[in-house]
Parts: sequence; structure tokens; C-alpha cells
Amino acid sequence: MNIDEINERSGQVVDAAMRVHCVLGPGLLEGAYEACLKAVAKLLPIHEAQLLSYLHLSEDRVGLLINFHVRHLKDGIRRLVNRL
Repeated sequence: MNIDEINERSGQVVDAAMRVHCVLGPGLLEGAYEACLKAVAKLLPIHEAQLLSYLHLSEDRVGLLINFHVRHLKDGIRRLVNRL
């Protein structure tokens, strides 16, 4: 997969997350978001470490962590890369 395809696919995920956040809003329990996308109550440094490990082991190049507990979802998105 080339960089343009990676950016397009991660953009589609972010767009879907934005739609979920727009409909449900911030501050719900993670179970409400989990029905649409997997969720945790708060992003922690361990989540970044886990994602980087998953990226390395799967040889994928980009991963997203999304925190729905923010007023503006763009402030809750972390994009991590593995050898991009």
C-alpha cells in the first residue's frame, strides 16, 4: 500500500469517527462509542505502546488512537506511524 492509499484509508476512519462523534457527542461512557468503534475511557501512554507494537508485528504502517471524550474530536486523534 502506498502513502496515498494509507492516507486515504486513515482519512476514511477519521471521517467515520467524526460522524459518530457528531451524532453521539462527547462524554458518554465508552460502551456507547464501542457499538460503532472500539473504545476506552481514556487514552494512556500504554495505548500508544500497544499500537506501535501491533503496527510493528503486523507490518502495518499507520494506526489511529481516537479519544471521544473531547469537545472537538480533532483534538483527540493520534496518528502513529511505523516506518512510513
